[in-house]
Amino acid sequence: MGEYVPTIGLEIHAELKTRTKMFCNSKNDPEEGRANVNVCPVCLAHPGTLPVINKEAVRHVLRVGVALGGTLADYTEFDRKNYFYPDLPKGYQISQYEYPLVSGGELAGIALTRIHLEEDTASSIHDESAHTTVIDFNRAGIPLMELVTEPIIHSAEEAGSFARELQLLLRYLGASDANMEKGEMRVEANISMGEKDKMGTKVEIKNLNSFRAMERAVAYEIQRQSELLKRGGKVLQETRGWDEAKQSTFPQRTKEGSADYRYFPDPDLPSLRLSETELSVESLRSEMPELPSQRRERYLGLGLKKEDADILTGEPLLAHFFDEVTQISASSVPAQIVANYITNDLVGVIRDMGNRDTETIAEIPITAGNFNTIMRMLVQKDISSRVAKDLLLASSKEDRDPGLLAKELGLLRVSASSELISIVEGVLKANAPVVEDFKRGKANALEYLVGQGMKATRGAADPETLRTLIKEKLG
Repeated sequence: MGEYVPTIGLEIHAELKTRTKMFCNSKNDPEEGRANVNVCPVCLAHPGTLPVINKEAVRHVLRVGVALGGTLADYTEFDRKNYFYPDLPKGYQISQYEYPLVSGGELAGIALTRIHLEEDTASSIHDESAHTTVIDFNRAGIPLMELVTEPIIHSAEEAGSFARELQLLLRYLGASDANMEKGEMRVEANISMGEKDKMGTKVEIKNLNSFRAMERAVAYEIQRQSELLKRGGKVLQETRGWDEAKQSTFPQRTKEGSADYRYFPDPDLPSLRLSETELSVESLRSEMPELPSQRRERYLGLGLKKEDADILTGEPLLAHFFDEVTQISASSVPAQIVANYITNDLVGVIRDMGNRDTETIAEIPITAGNFNTIMRMLVQKDISSRVAKDLLLASSKEDRDPGLLAKELGLLRVSASSELISIVEGVLKANAPVVEDFKRGKANALEYLVGQGMKATRGAADPETLRTLIKEKLG
């Protein structure tokens, strides 16, 4: 018996950002906290009601398809996916089967099978203490994009990387906020273990509400199936859930096949020919923003380290700020220095000031102009790196010119020997034991004395000048 190889395919659902639901005028508001407020006879499936296709939802899916290099369908239609569940008011879900909006495409090196559009279900709210379940229909009918990958993923880490990159792309396109903790993006993983070049029995894991949960569930399922097969057991084709507390999967139900859903075209909705609309590939491509992969490559071209390019690309707020600063600096400040101070020091200032949820560029607590001034002073050696950090914090707390702040606070670099002689003499006098250590040949004693000099000047001294003066005095 050879080694077993995991084969993984992902099915990812994302709620789309539209004003109204998929087939009615009820508000699409994921922030609504009151139950059963955004509902109407259509999304509650009252008899005699007729659905109408949400054009903006179609447009969102097509833009995702263009961004991923997929083939947009000219002819498409909606189908009824029949199954009974309490959170499905009609007894069927309007989805797409034979004619999805997008076929093929690729993201992060993973080939895609299809992307289609459907409606979301209602929410089941379980009260374990009262042993009851109630239904909130606010989510029923919200536009839902489903993306299916080819089964060519072979590790939990690879699956996690793909899902994170998709979330980032959806946010760049404005198609979805894709917050997994809010259920706006849901991942289902199909895992099978087989010998090389052979597929095993597929098991689907549902209800994965975070990237970490998905990666752990996939890793657990790979191990579970491998151990079962090595013992001579048989993997059942089933749907399993993930128990976060036990860190294990558990069986839910036998996996359905497509025939079980009895798909057929929805007779209440017209088929669509996209060539007869203004939603052409050319028009969609012309309005495409810079995509995450393109931004990442641009940053690498500026000389940024991959880690910093990834951080900035993953945080559009910081990326916009970086672009604004580097545009002002016009190459007078190396891009990597700007990136260092944004990804480390500015992020630290934002967290310390409690602005963890900043959403717009205006909410960063320092202007791009002031930030650039600090970077320019640093590069010109008017201030030290320590002072640059202090100035960043001071300029974030009050919107003032960093150059003036540095003068007022006495932070400008002191490099003239005449200004530092008295400071050096004071440091040597106050640290007589360390001076003796230096004279006995202890190299780290010199660095300690330089540090005391920097402390005495609040970081404004030139450390090399301090080092030279101390050596001369002790020579």
